[in-house]
Amino acid sequence: MLLLGLLLMAASGAFVGLLIADNLSGGPDYQVTILGHDLVTLNSLSVFLAGVALALIFCLGLAMMWLARRLRARRLRRAAGPPRAHTDADSPSRPGSAGSGAAAEEPAGHGGRVRHLFGH
Repeated sequence: MLLLGLLLMAASGAFVGLLIADNLSGGPDYQVTILGHDLVTLNSLSVFLAGVALALIFCLGLAMMWLARRLRARRLRRAAGPPRAHTDADSPSRPGSAGSGAAAEEPAGHGGRVRHLFGH
């Protein structure tokens, strides 16, 4: 999926680059030319809508690459197993820690950090 997304992005980007390079003349109707071949004659609205379609194809490629990266990261996290819990035996005793005999309260969840709720 990553490769297909990259291919969609590269193809749409190259196509737009060729269109811009070969069609710099303007007028009420545009004769679309790519590599010396006349493809079609379009009016301004058609050119705009074709640009929107190419932008959507480019964004589809970006989304596919992002999704493939996210799925791969999730798969790697699952393969690594559950996170190991931190114990006092892993680190030297600090003043105020549970290992030194003093009662210390640790915030629950989020790796020892307190969740901040904005606006509250």
